Amino acid sequence: MGTPDVSTPVWPVGKRCAVALTFDFDAEALWIGNDPANADDPGVMALGHYGARVGVPKILELLSEEELPATFFIPGVVAEQYPGHIHAVLEAGHEVAHHGYTHIPADPSIPGRVEEQIDRGLEALDKVAGIVPLGYRAPDGVSSHLGQRLLTDRGFLYDSSLKDHFAPYRIILQDGSPGPVEIPEQPTLDDWAFGSSSSVSYKVMQSKQQVLSMWNDEFLELRTWGGVATLLCHPQITGRPMRLSTLRDFIAFTRTFDDVWYATCGDIARNFVAYE
Repeated sequence: MGTPDVSTPVWPVGKRCAVALTFDFDAEALWIGNDPANADDPGVMALGHYGARVGVPKILELLSEEELPATFFIPGVVAEQYPGHIHAVLEAGHEVAHHGYTHIPADPSIPGRVEEQIDRGLEALDKVAGIVPLGYRAPDGVSSHLGQRLLTDRGFLYDSSLKDHFAPYRIILQDGSPGPVEIPEQPTLDDWAFGSSSSVSYKVMQSKQQVLSMWNDEFLELRTWGGVATLLCHPQITGRPMRLSTLRDFIAFTRTFDDVWYATCGDIARNFVAYE
């Protein structure tokens, strides 16, 4: 076996690391995808509806105040349900990326499932906003070799579903050919693990201080390594008062360093290709 690749990427001049603020706007589709019976439970649906009703507007407000770009990963069915939100995201200058169609795991063992979720999601984003997304994030993090091949064939620039590196890299498909650029995530930078709890998905919620401490510590080490801090947030979680305050304080902490590049996932992928 060869030596593992831990090469450090090249960032724009004067920058040591990157911060990608990303938001999975799943709305009610997440809960229905987990269990269709949830559609008949107003209490569970309210969790997803909060993301649309309050979370997205509050997050857009914060991003405007901070003058920072972000990437919103949006399932096709959510784009169809909330077209005004998609246009608000785009009009604010942010990136909209692909997040499946109905937020169900794209299980390759189910014939046609992966193709349907990718292609219907593409059709919905085109129909609602006239966009062809550059990137994709797998619902529930369920990726597959078939999915990576289809993303390549459909012309996607990047994927952001995996957690196997600290920096962008080129996916190599099973046949040895190049696939999309991967913009990896870190488990500690996902708000779902710390801030969501419900009758159908119980978790021990963590305080602002606990979450902020983890985010800051992860960022510090990623900066030392020269990597990308891909913050993965959900409007139905981070759009809550204390959680939005956590995000605001995290941004303030990263801004104490003058060598941080804040960029959309699309910009990070283009930067990688430029120096590849």
